[in-house]
Amino acid sequence: MPSADTGASTVVAASLPVPDSESDSRLTPGGPGYRRMSFALFLAGVATFALLYSTQALLPLISSGFAVSASAASWTVAAATGGLALFVLPMSALSERFGRRTVMTASLVVAVSIGVVVPFAPSLGALVALRFLQGAALAGLPASATAYLAEEVRPKALVTAIGLFVAGNSVGGMSGRVITGWVAQEWGWRVAVGVIGVIAVGCAVAFRLLLPAPRHFTPGSLRPRVLARTVRDHLANPLLCRLYAIGALFMTVFGGVYTVIGYRLTEAPFSLPQGLIGSIFLVYLVGTVSASTAGRLVGRLGRRGALYLAGGTTAAGLLVSLADSLPLVLLGLVLITAGFFAGHAVASSSVSKTATTGRAQASALYQSAYYIGSSTGSTVGAMAFHAGGWAGTVGVGLLAVAGVVTITVLGSRAARVERRGVEAAAV
Repeated sequence: MPSADTGASTVVAASLPVPDSESDSRLTPGGPGYRRMSFALFLAGVATFALLYSTQALLPLISSGFAVSASAASWTVAAATGGLALFVLPMSALSERFGRRTVMTASLVVAVSIGVVVPFAPSLGALVALRFLQGAALAGLPASATAYLAEEVRPKALVTAIGLFVAGNSVGGMSGRVITGWVAQEWGWRVAVGVIGVIAVGCAVAFRLLLPAPRHFTPGSLRPRVLARTVRDHLANPLLCRLYAIGALFMTVFGGVYTVIGYRLTEAPFSLPQGLIGSIFLVYLVGTVSASTAGRLVGRLGRRGALYLAGGTTAAGLLVSLADSLPLVLLGLVLITAGFFAGHAVASSSVSKTATTGRAQASALYQSAYYIGSSTGSTVGAMAFHAGGWAGTVGVGLLAVAGVVTITVLGSRAARVERRGVEAAAV
């Protein structure tokens, strides 16, 4: 794909993975091991998002249970995503040394163990602390998974493979919220969170049994100086920095909307019960589709075009959701979810393609920015809702989408300038 189509520089384009060849032993759709790998990482995505956002649909119940405000209860989400954001880089370094599969397995084991304890938290402070630890444990999954795919899957299939992993994230986020909504309506939020923990245990066991052993992993160094140099090199890459910012901004929208939507729907004119509010998250199925088709979207529109479409769809959804009509609110959520997951899949797969060394650190920096965006969105979105209602939350989202569009435009201009410089030098 020409750099003018994607916003990538010609220098980055030259560092993309080696093209597929007949002798390439990496996994490819239809080949042996690809389905097992895809399903294993799909389940890892399910477990990760189900655990990470297990309290999000329950925030109104947690608020009433501990007699706290929406902003205070939102910390049960922000703490988990914040823990992941802080620890994703150190965990990625461990995966460079000890292997992607080993770190992913250990992370799931610790996270699901904490998930069994979370329902017994005696206070909001204890619940927030446990959620932070759970998020820190889950930090070993996202960056290691994308690095594993970049090493074990042929380049032409990478966007599709990562799209399937992101689709697992959407299924996990959806099922966690739907299940907790209905369970909590009958037995309370503590039982609901416990059920998610049990489901995550099953996903973790299946993941470890199914994921093929890595064949192309080369152990790296744990030396802090080497890690610091790798991180510095990634942060010096303008394209990677743009992709990190885009991921953070998309997640700011998504985190804010889905943290606050439960509060909005419990109020007039909707006044929905907890079970129906949980079912609203079936909208995540749209994200499963949009993420898994991201590869085809990039093939047709280029990276830049795909990001514009994702941002425009998200912004349209935010505006539609302002209506005091349940069908229009649902339509708005559909558009927001489709735009977000498409944009996330495009940006995260572009990071994996761009980085040819220190892939786990490159992915970790993306995930760190992404979950900082989630923590920011959930906290600022709740504060905006408290100050200005749903319109306040929508305003925060629209500002974030404007940031995505601005960064994409600037990247495209930089690519054109660099391309002209290369062409002039060749004359």
